[in-house]
Amino acid sequence: MKKFFNEFKEFAMRGNVVDMAVGVIIGAAFGKIVTSLVNDIIMPAVGVLTGGVNFSDYKFVIQKGVMQGTEVITPEVAITWGAFVQTIIDFIIIAFCIFVAIKAINKFKRKEEEAPAAPAGPTQEELLTEIRDLLKKEVDK
Repeated sequence: MKKFFNEFKEFAMRGNVVDMAVGVIIGAAFGKIVTSLVNDIIMPAVGVLTGGVNFSDYKFVIQKGVMQGTEVITPEVAITWGAFVQTIIDFIIIAFCIFVAIKAINKFKRKEEEAPAAPAGPTQEELLTEIRDLLKKEVDK
């Protein structure tokens, strides 16, 4: 049993697992930010541009619901194709936002990588060759 827990501890503390856990947590937080961006900023603008159309309300009713007063006897059976279309639109907007964010991150990374590095000094072999040549000149004098 102790061996099992030691193996689990070794697995859980391995660098890749910890990095993945951090990525999942940050991804969840980023997902909330993107969802808020879509729901609170982009979709109202899209709603204004489309005249306030909300696809979520569109449906194809297969069987109407039966009510008796305020009590539902038989619920409505419908294909809510509008909700599906709205989900696809949300996905496209979210995917586009993530694409733009990753593109910007990669652009910053490329600028960082393209920054000129300090000139490298001579290698050990080059220094030894230079010393050898200097010594050879001194001997030849």
